[in-house]
Amino acid sequence: MEKRLDLKLTANRHVVGVLRGYDQFMNIVLDNTVEIVSPTEKNEIGMVVIRGNSIMMWECLDRVK
Repeated sequence: MEKRLDLKLTANRHVVGVLRGYDQFMNIVLDNTVEIVSPTEKNEIGMVVIRGNSIMMWECLDRVK
């Protein structure tokens, strides 16, 4: 945990945040989350819970040891 994640979600949504927790259904809690609306527009949304079934793809932005 404590890794930065880049997530592509359903409905063409894109968020980046720090992983704080998850459960067996792949629901995740992200902190310091930013929604990327367009290349020039970003919304800071803080801490969020994202349902696992809305995650299409994720990428770890930090080095994994």
